[in-house]
Amino acid sequence: MSSEEGGRQRIVRVGGRRRAKLTPAPGTTGEPVPADDDAPDAATGPNDERMRRDKPPHY
Repeated sequence: MSSEEGGRQRIVRVGGRRRAKLTPAPGTTGEPVPADDDAPDAATGPNDERMRRDKPPHY
């Protein structure tokens, strides 16, 4: 192994699964970050509330 590989993500095989997992990238965590849905500077319009209530036809 070279010294460059110390800061890279690693591939981890998970038993019984088809896909492998990646370790968190350097400088990050494996925790998800909450979305910015309630941003006060978000643009709003007259149909926003209706669009949030409506469901697409494929549901």
